[in-house]
Amino acid sequence: MIAERTTTALPSSSGRAVARGAWRRVRAGASAFRRGIRGVFGADAYEKYLEYHRQHHPHHAPMSEPEFWRDRCDRQEGNPQGRCC
Repeated sequence: MIAERTTTALPSSSGRAVARGAWRRVRAGASAFRRGIRGVFGADAYEKYLEYHRQHHPHHAPMSEPEFWRDRCDRQEGNPQGRCC
């Protein structure tokens, strides 16, 4: 004789909690991936500059974002051996 299997369904609140936890992990992973990509391509350079500026030069106004990018490009053009291309 084959024994019948009994399955116990999770209560719906537990199922929702598991799903919420899974989505939380997916969002955290996606966020970490995005930060990593931004770091590789230098897109987070202005945010890093602002953080550094707040810590080391709190009495001076930081450059605006367009000023920062112009200054960064000028520095890279002035030092072409400092990059790969």
